[in-house]
Amino acid sequence: MTRLVVGSPEHKRVFCREFIDTHNPYDPKKTAWPTLEPEAVERLRAMPFWDEAISTETDVARKVEALVPLQSDPLLREAIALQGFEEFRHAALLQEMLRHYEIPEPTVSVEPPRRDPLWGFLRTGYGECFDSFFAFGLFSLARDVRLFPEPLLDVLEPVVQEEARHILFFVNWVAYERTLDPWYRQPLHIARCALALGMQMGIRIRTAASLAIGGGGSTDHSDEDFMIGVQESLDLASSPKRIVATCLRENDARLRSFDGRLLRPRLVPALARMAAAVIPG
Repeated sequence: MTRLVVGSPEHKRVFCREFIDTHNPYDPKKTAWPTLEPEAVERLRAMPFWDEAISTETDVARKVEALVPLQSDPLLREAIALQGFEEFRHAALLQEMLRHYEIPEPTVSVEPPRRDPLWGFLRTGYGECFDSFFAFGLFSLARDVRLFPEPLLDVLEPVVQEEARHILFFVNWVAYERTLDPWYRQPLHIARCALALGMQMGIRIRTAASLAIGGGGSTDHSDEDFMIGVQESLDLASSPKRIVATCLRENDARLRSFDGRLLRPRLVPALARMAAAVIPG
């Protein structure tokens, strides 16, 4: 394959078309929900994070949509608008699932809109790079231990794969946008990205520390810490090393199907490999 020059028109075309052309046009309202045994429904009902999950998807969708009017390039605008649609659809699918299985719908709370949509998109994108990496592994582990029936996990599979598309688009968009700035403004772009990334990393370090000492996370409903509830509810593996190894394997597998010339998220997998090297068996 011809090598892509990051920041070139061809780079933009490839990462936008890859995102748009791999869109899955499923409709949450037409989902064929499988019949579940009562104990499986009770297990769904017992999960403590539905309010945070739905709030997160809705909040992320609004932050993504806020960036659309700022995009003068029609191809970038189309791709970002599509991501916003998909994020709203994630929330809609979860709400349809709760309604179908007669699980009380949670109260959804969303952050007020930010004055700087670009900053909100950066924060959201780096947050998704962290959360998706672990979601890939936890979803696989849920299959391994049959936490839920296979047909239900099959219905939710497109949501997980869409997150892979989102983070692939995000890291290529960041790299592309950086090259558009004149050389004297690029350090500012790098600094903003580093700050957004550092803030998301700090939040997740606090999350890990809270889990390690048996505490909870913050009580607000945000994309920044709802993985606490996911990990506590999906206590699937006896070994943290197994969780990290599964996340690394699934991250590679989900991103492998995309154009090999495109950039991949590198920091989170690199940190995970460092952790895997020192975590006891």
